[in-house]
Amino acid sequence: MIALIVALCTAELATAMSSSGGGYYFVSRTFGPFWGILIGVGQWIGLVFASAFYLYSFGSYLLDLLKELVYRPGDPVILVGLASAILLTAINILGTKNAGKVQSSVMLVLTGILSLLFVYGVLQAFGIIGENSLPTPFAPKGLTPVFGVSALIFTSYLGFVQIATVGGEIINPQRNISRALIISVLIAITLYVLAIFVSNSVLFIDQLKEYGETAIVEVARKLIGNIGALVVLFAGLLATFSSANASILSSSRTIFALSKDGLVPKWLSAVHERFGTPHRAIFLVGLPVVAVLFVGNLEVLAETASLLHLVIYGLICACVIKLRKEKLIWYVPGFKTPGYPIIPAIGLIAGFVLIYFMQTRSLIYGDVVLVASAIFYFAYARGKTLENPSPPHIEPKLRRPKILLPVSLPMEKIYPLPSLELLLTSKCFYLVTKN
Repeated sequence: MIALIVALCTAELATAMSSSGGGYYFVSRTFGPFWGILIGVGQWIGLVFASAFYLYSFGSYLLDLLKELVYRPGDPVILVGLASAILLTAINILGTKNAGKVQSSVMLVLTGILSLLFVYGVLQAFGIIGENSLPTPFAPKGLTPVFGVSALIFTSYLGFVQIATVGGEIINPQRNISRALIISVLIAITLYVLAIFVSNSVLFIDQLKEYGETAIVEVARKLIGNIGALVVLFAGLLATFSSANASILSSSRTIFALSKDGLVPKWLSAVHERFGTPHRAIFLVGLPVVAVLFVGNLEVLAETASLLHLVIYGLICACVIKLRKEKLIWYVPGFKTPGYPIIPAIGLIAGFVLIYFMQTRSLIYGDVVLVASAIFYFAYARGKTLENPSPPHIEPKLRRPKILLPVSLPMEKIYPLPSLELLLTSKCFYLVTKN
């Protein structure tokens, strides 16, 4: 529900500011360059950690799949992750269209596989197929673990805001961005709810705890046998690969936006002559991903990514509240968040509350990134100014409105009512106003 609220706020901001950069661009134009660079660097590093988490998981899924096929390759998880990071970096350098095609194909296959499996599991849980096996009551261990785990796995919901990160490259952003944001979150919510419902129907809580990260594989095995385990492992490969691909794509666009604004060196915004992609920015994502892979701790990778993005999401909700209140002339969103100001306020508060439930180590990593960003701002970017957005759906002349007021009417006769022609030719002046 937090993700859905943030998606609604992001949809409003993205239709008013359809430019590359996503959360960074929204926050920098609303709160200024200091908060912009804090969020920009946080978004970049957060997606680096997320990409490393996805690629580490990709390596784990691949090795488990090979083991299911009776092949024992040892445990080169990091090597698989490194190879995948290099491959995805190359795909993104070769063009946004290529990366988009890979993403679309993978996600269509993935959602199809998971939908079929989980719908079958729901039918089985209600006894339509086989015996009735409804799950145990919600939150049998209390509500505290619900918040703790939500904070841990929030990295699984990072994808929707990445849509806005490439807003400057989307066709008809007024229509497509808001639809893509909201529909993607609704699809993710549906699949995750089905996954948890089916998992708790098939296995007991203690069994799920024992299986750990591979629990969903055992759930699928219980549902339809060994073929189910293979199907979920393959789906896991697709999910982690596509997530890493999207993270590298959007993280590089954040660096590109920071560079265009002059908050980081300008040479980072260079575009490849042949492929038309910000290749230097992409390298600045791919190389740190390779380095972070050696951390190897899945929980720390996931939580650090989640923490940095929860800060961004909270400020995205704050942007909607501030911009609606100020009524700036350039702020004309094609979509408006319902329930203003209550819904954005809930998103703002809830995001920061989840951070409270994170591990100390993850909090330290996240704080280090934010403090380093602040130091970099004062050392390099202090005093920089940013241009206001130029929404393409607003005629440039309308962004600087002028009100025509008649000052004097050079009449020789007394008219009951001045004619239209006389009004149009009368002496006048322009009153330039903010609104």
